[in-house]
Amino acid sequence: MAGTFQQQRGLRRLASAFRYSLQGLAATYRHEEAFRLEVWSLPVLVPLAVWLADSALELAALLGAVVFVMVVELLNTAVESAIDRIGSESHPLSGRAKDQASAAVLLAILLAVGVWLAVWLG
Repeated sequence: MAGTFQQQRGLRRLASAFRYSLQGLAATYRHEEAFRLEVWSLPVLVPLAVWLADSALELAALLGAVVFVMVVELLNTAVESAIDRIGSESHPLSGRAKDQASAAVLLAILLAVGVWLAVWLG
């Protein structure tokens, strides 16, 4: 028997963590339109980044900025899911937490736009 995740060690633990991560990506894709839009932007943005970048560092910055937006979107979704799990009643702290997580996504998007403009105009 594989045991609980906390009991697992070595490669078995890594394999379980990888599986849970894929489940998280799939669930977010299934339930969050913003994340789906970000995923579907990749077939456009990745080739554009390759074409636009003059160096490996610029390519890493362009792609890293896009991935960073997706990472923050995942964290925003996790915050929203946890708050929604607690209850549906309105509470100022719940609203504040959701707004703050949303603000983090906005800042990540602004950073990505800034990186892409800097590389494009630079």
